[in-house]
Amino acid sequence: MSVQERKERERAERERLIVATARELAEQQGWDAVTTRRLAERIEYSQPVLYSHFRGKREIIGAVALEGAAEMAAALRAATSAADGPRTRVATLARTYLDFAARNPAVYDAMFQLDGGLAFADEDTPEPLKDAFAALLESLGEVAGEGVHPGLFTEVFWASLHGLATLTRAGRLPPQDTGARVELLVDRLAMI
Repeated sequence: MSVQERKERERAERERLIVATARELAEQQGWDAVTTRRLAERIEYSQPVLYSHFRGKREIIGAVALEGAAEMAAALRAATSAADGPRTRVATLARTYLDFAARNPAVYDAMFQLDGGLAFADEDTPEPLKDAFAALLESLGEVAGEGVHPGLFTEVFWASLHGLATLTRAGRLPPQDTGARVELLVDRLAMI
């Protein structure tokens, strides 16, 4: 291995460490606790080293969002691949999405609530975000209904899931009724 290859590998490892540490700190104490000073202390590198990877917290949030989008896409595909039939697939997708949001609140916030400097619904949208939407579209496109654009239907269904996730987490909706909400969403919006 050349010196250059070793340096690139070490740089990638430091970047993964920064993102993992930011994510861990955010999940434990919230995003307000994630500061460059705290991250530098936790990863045992100086702040200038951290800034050599990310220009600031916004870019770190963006990196966590991209990682989370890839994880969510994988979780959605894994769960729906075993589901038999469109109704089961859509219900499984909804439950998996809501479970991901509940289990990873700081990551979910990075993906959809905080400014990570990422473009959505644009040609500059990073691939992990496009892939997460594609993971939704794969199951939802088939139930959009006649004359309904599959992408538009997926956006509306996704917005419904996001609303359920956000309102439940904020204590505005009782969590024990999540299953009934999923069934209603599948029955009435997807009409399957």
